[in-house]
Amino acid sequence: MNTENILTVILAGGRGSRLEPLTRDRAKPAVPFGGCYRIIDFALSNCLNSGFRRMLVLTQYKAMSLDRHINLGWRRFFCHEIGEFVDVVPPQQRIDENWYRGTADAVYQNIYTLEKEHSDDTVILAGDHIYKMDYSRLVEFHRENEADATVAALRVPRSHATSFGVMEISADGRITGFEEKPDDPKGIPGDADFALASMGVYVFKTRFLFEQLCLDATHSSSRRDFGRDIIPSIIDRHRVFAYPFRDENRKQDAYWRDVGTLEAYFEANMDLVSVDPQLNLYDERWPIWTYQPNLPPPKFVFADDGDKPRRGTAVDSLICPGAIISGGTVQNAIIGHRVRVNSYANVTNSILFDGVTIGRGAKVQNVIIDKDVHIKADSRIGFDREEDRANGYFVSENGIVVLAKADDA
Repeated sequence: MNTENILTVILAGGRGSRLEPLTRDRAKPAVPFGGCYRIIDFALSNCLNSGFRRMLVLTQYKAMSLDRHINLGWRRFFCHEIGEFVDVVPPQQRIDENWYRGTADAVYQNIYTLEKEHSDDTVILAGDHIYKMDYSRLVEFHRENEADATVAALRVPRSHATSFGVMEISADGRITGFEEKPDDPKGIPGDADFALASMGVYVFKTRFLFEQLCLDATHSSSRRDFGRDIIPSIIDRHRVFAYPFRDENRKQDAYWRDVGTLEAYFEANMDLVSVDPQLNLYDERWPIWTYQPNLPPPKFVFADDGDKPRRGTAVDSLICPGAIISGGTVQNAIIGHRVRVNSYANVTNSILFDGVTIGRGAKVQNVIIDKDVHIKADSRIGFDREEDRANGYFVSENGIVVLAKADDA
């Protein structure tokens, strides 16, 4: 398929307030994931693997680390001389002096930039979801159905569907109903325990997209959002279809995660350390690309069987380059670049970002530790919620302890 006339817009400007304190100093798409990746790497990798090489990344809040990551890790894949690019586009206030009010407003305020690309179709993605998807198949489906707009769809349990846009479709896949985050989601006919949810992935005929964004901007009551306003307003009068998501892992069930909360983020990371994770990072047919710093291999040292055994071991874990497990024990954890776990320390069921040091004899469990935090010798974190709160650490409702960058312990 010819992808030269397709423009991809990645929405990467959300505050990510439900991921605080991890988003205290960075945009949500820039939050590390799986040790060596950032969340946005999955949307960008899907684009690259799908043959889409014209991308605009719309940023807004705390975008410096995201901008740096794309500059370091992504521009090398594209050749501007032949029209390829991945450009970071900050808010420019071309239309008014407001921040983006919603997903549709983010695109509307950048219509001038989109118009210059003269694309036939525009693909709109969220930059904060974890999944693998061949967008070329989505566009083919869109074109074969002569659709004005197409929404990627995923089957989810009805009990979870209150967090999504829920669709009703006809036998040919045309969307006949759409409700954003309903209190009582409608089930799929013949499969009432499940609902058909929007993934926040859209394809529009570009000219049609411009017309609808401009029309929506005239409605003072609009929330300027694709799910709440644009999609519901067009399904009755235009050809709008649902595309069934097919996972590139070739598993039976499609893998897609919205990691917008600490619990969802923690669970999605922990999925990766299982024996046969649903999200396969080792699939050479669909690699996940990122910026990789030039670091030595991870190292495991000490095999002392004396009176006080000291061994550097890691099981059921992901260990990134530059990490040193120096006589400590790591189990069911994700260890970032340049992490050091010192003698007799124990790290269990935790996520350690780049540059973290775990002091001698320290024990941590159910913890997310942000970059360059130093845990003092013999510390205990994640064992007593009240004690952790008294020490000033953030503790989620489910007991996940988060140490932000300034929280050396």
